[in-house]
Amino acid sequence: QVQLVESGGGLVQPGGSLRLSCAASGSISMINVMGWYRQAPGRERELVAAHTRTGSTNYADSVKGRFTISRDNAKNTVSLQMDSLKSEDPAVYYCNVVGIWNDDRGFDPRGYWGQGTQVTVSS
Repeated sequence: QVQLVESGGGLVQPGGSLRLSCAASGSISMINVMGWYRQAPGRERELVAAHTRTGSTNYADSVKGRFTISRDNAKNTVSLQMDSLKSEDPAVYYCNVVGIWNDDRGFDPRGYWGQGTQVTVSS
């Protein structure tokens, strides 16, 4: 069973930085796509950034130039460095993985979610 454990959320002042991390476990050989989504109150969950196993990255327009996604394939971890945080960035941030090669069961095309971590931007 795949589990995602997130860390790094919290309270930061406008213009500040936070780093989110997510570790995937569960007999995983390789993960196709690892990413971060966020959901603010009253809004739909939206993609923040994604990173494929081949190195391609994709960012929401609202975070380009401020957020950086990175992953460690050997450790099955993905991180999101968030700089220049703004008042529109507060949300619950969710780690997401899609497409997992499993040591025991081969390829699993499903997506999995972490439990979410709160990011608050306030002075």
